[in-house]
Amino acid sequence: MHGILLRRVYDAGDAPPAARRILVDRLWPRGIRKDILRPGDRWEKDVAPTPALRTWFGHDPARFGEFSRRYRAELAANPAAATLARDVEDALRDGGVCLLYAARDPVRNHAAVLRDWLVAAAGKRG
Repeated sequence: MHGILLRRVYDAGDAPPAARRILVDRLWPRGIRKDILRPGDRWEKDVAPTPALRTWFGHDPARFGEFSRRYRAELAANPAAATLARDVEDALRDGGVCLLYAARDPVRNHAAVLRDWLVAAAGKRG
């Protein structure tokens, strides 16, 4: 089983070729052409944090702990997130998954929280 990788969408070319790439931002990233997505790639904007949560967080590192808690609660109540979790579990058997995001901080961003949530969701089903 392969893992879930995180890549900034601006560095998407670094993703392993066999990995299924999933853009997980609600808004399309600035300066990125739509044709960056290859056949089989997806844009899952419905699993991104709500606009209110994203605005509240504002990429403030001091708010990341609370942001993570609130975002996990949103994911737990989001049917699109449950569907994504099942799809990711299948994709992990086939070559891995790469979550694409636009945030500048490679550690404190919603894609990192989503990755951890997806791993935990797979463990609960496992």
